Amino acid sequence: MQRDITEKLVLWKNKSDRKPLIIYGVRQVGKTWLMREFGGSHYKQTAYISFDNNERAKSVFNRDFDIGRIIRALSIETEVNINPADTLIIFDEIQECPGALTSLKYFHEDAPEYHIIAAGSLLGVISLEGTGFPVGKVDQLSLYPMTFLEFLKAVDNRYVQIIQNSDFPQLSVFHNAIIDLMQQYFFIGGMPAAVKNYAGTKNFSEVREIQNGILSSYYADFAKHIPSVTIAKVRTIWDSVPVQLAKENKRFLYSDMKQGSRGREYESALQWLKDTGLVKMLNRASLPRMPLIAYQELPIFKLYMPDIGLLSARTGLSPKAYVGSDTFTHYKGVLAEQFALQELLAANDVVPVYYWAADKNNAEIEFVIQYENEIVPVEVKSGKNVKSESLKLYKKLFSPKITIRTSLNEYSCNNGNYDIPLYMVASLYGFLSQVGL
Repeated sequence: MQRDITEKLVLWKNKSDRKPLIIYGVRQVGKTWLMREFGGSHYKQTAYISFDNNERAKSVFNRDFDIGRIIRALSIETEVNINPADTLIIFDEIQECPGALTSLKYFHEDAPEYHIIAAGSLLGVISLEGTGFPVGKVDQLSLYPMTFLEFLKAVDNRYVQIIQNSDFPQLSVFHNAIIDLMQQYFFIGGMPAAVKNYAGTKNFSEVREIQNGILSSYYADFAKHIPSVTIAKVRTIWDSVPVQLAKENKRFLYSDMKQGSRGREYESALQWLKDTGLVKMLNRASLPRMPLIAYQELPIFKLYMPDIGLLSARTGLSPKAYVGSDTFTHYKGVLAEQFALQELLAANDVVPVYYWAADKNNAEIEFVIQYENEIVPVEVKSGKNVKSESLKLYKKLFSPKITIRTSLNEYSCNNGNYDIPLYMVASLYGFLSQVGL
């Protein structure tokens, strides 16, 4: 499988001011595979250390942070003669060894010539912040589930090039075939184990078993890393996400979880889920103006899942509902929103993204994006019927320079209004630069 983040790893490797790198991502998003694959492809040798149930490796960091001694011990442990010129050092499951996490500070200050990548459970790593976490001494990257294009590279790579090139005449020819593959992606999602299984077997039932296993591992992580007084509240929020997304007004309300619930009771639980990437919070912007952060309404937000496949698994719907069926027309809108947000984050997680809704909730734009010096509204439609009073009202109120609408329709443009196929959301930022933003 190919991961686009590899390009960022190459840039990190070649930086003159390179620091040890921590890769963040939810459990089973492919961090271990990525690190080992990168080491095998871009270094002469790899010294891989997993701290999971490895007391001997943990003991290396119990004495002091003398880098020379640590390197000698790691060379013995991995049976690799670690040379800073050609060796990638990998610290996996680093949350199991706080000393190894702290050592990254000393590697940066005393021995920056070594190439080190670390990863682990986000729940575990987050819990170590403030207790030796090397703030300011590490580079950081986020690994997201596989995008639709990465999914295509694994499953059917015939259409990747024309999507990447925004070759609209060719896309018109193959539009329906790509839509079919996107609907498969709605069910399978981007967790690498699910994609790999589907690429090899085309068996939806096996994919669902893998997804349910991943979800079970998240519940196990709750018990392992979260204070006992918070676990129940974390699970309540987590269980409520797919339910609240199904509402006509998808705004997350604590009172919809349990009658009488208030936000202040769940603040720490929600923070855990946000910090670990298990939910993505999207705040409402009261006005789509620069900068969006100045107009965000913190109490008003939506919550999304980390992966569309895991969201699909939690619905319990069969594959037949996703492919060539209209049995859950409303929830397809939910999946389309989840898909679009997931693609936008993977494409560029630095660009601010919010949503806009009228005060009376009679109009809503799924995403407003702060791109360069413009606020760009992005409306998401799950079908071919793209009539929308919301976008009409938004244009009347705010006169945006351009508008974007994504749907199952083919590409078209009309006086600054662009209709883009839903499967091209990941290309949106490149498209905006092409039209002069």
